[in-house]
Formats: sequence, structure tokens, C-alpha cells
Amino acid sequence: MGRPGGGIIETIIINVLLVFMVLLVLALIRTRNLFAVIVLSGLYSFLMATVLVALDAVDVAMTEAAVGAGVSTVLLLGALNLCKSEEAKTAKRPWLPLALSATTGVLLIYGAMGLPDFADPQAPIHQHVAPRYLQNEVDIPNVVTAVLASFRGYDTLGETTVVFTAGAGIIALLRRRKRDTDAK
Repeated sequence: MGRPGGGIIETIIINVLLVFMVLLVLALIRTRNLFAVIVLSGLYSFLMATVLVALDAVDVAMTEAAVGAGVSTVLLLGALNLCKSEEAKTAKRPWLPLALSATTGVLLIYGAMGLPDFADPQAPIHQHVAPRYLQNEVDIPNVVTAVLASFRGYDTLGETTVVFTAGAGIIALLRRRKRDTDAK
């Protein structure tokens, strides 16, 4: 949203993408075929990456596209290979999980109402945290690189470890299934 004259158009594009994301979530709720759920989840991740690009967060968008739509989709397809392609029907109505989800959503909306306006230069983050990053205490010329490499290094390492562990688990399950099939 940093380009002059593009604010209205970008806002419209972002809102259209968010409407598509809501429609995808509604489709996900109704879908019982697990392959379709995985594909729709991948599409959701690509739409989220597109929203992040429109918000000028290209580095986060690339991560969302690679991990959310790429690696996660491959891992889920591998896991789907180990189970049935249709979701089991529930014997009762899941009112407790629905109420818990709705309560969580209401609490998140209530909490978000106390946040400062988007891009407010007087927001606390711009008064306390941003100047520290802009001082560039780590001798890295690019602010984004400084934050990602220096301040968020352990976070990124943790995310990488989780994805690697999930991939190793899927491979182990697939190898075990192949051995069981070969033994029969």
C-alpha cells in the first residue's frame, strides 16, 4: 500500500481476495473428500500469499506459498495415501467444537478491537520496537534481512525443524506401509 494512487485499488483487490478466502473456508467446511480438502487448503494458502504480496510482505508471501501450499500439500497428500479418502461421518453433532471455535473467534475479534489503527505512526510498535530495528544493531544493511536472520533466527529454525520432522514421519509411515504390503 505504499504506492501513491494505488490505495483504493489495492484495498479492493485485498477485499476480493479475502472474500474468495471466506468462500474457500465455507467449501472446506462442507467437503468430505479429503483429497478435495487438501487441494482447497493449498488454494487457500496461495490466496493468503497473494494477500501478503498486496500488503507488500513479499518475504512472508514466499514462505506462505512454499510452506503453506507447497510442502504442507505434499506432506498431506503423503498422509492421505495412508488412510481413506473420505472423512468418517460423525455419529453426533459437534456442538462443543463449534461453540469453542465461535468463542475463540469472538475473543479474537474483541482483542483486535483494542489494537491501534493499521499503519498508525503513533502505534506503540513504531515508538519502541521499530526504532531498534532501524538502528540496525547487527550490521546488516537490509532491515528485513536483519529481522529475519538475527531476531527471528530461532523461530525460523523451529519452523524448519517442525516441517522436517513431519516429512520424516510421513516417509517413515510410507516405508512401513510398503513393507507391510510386500510381506503379504
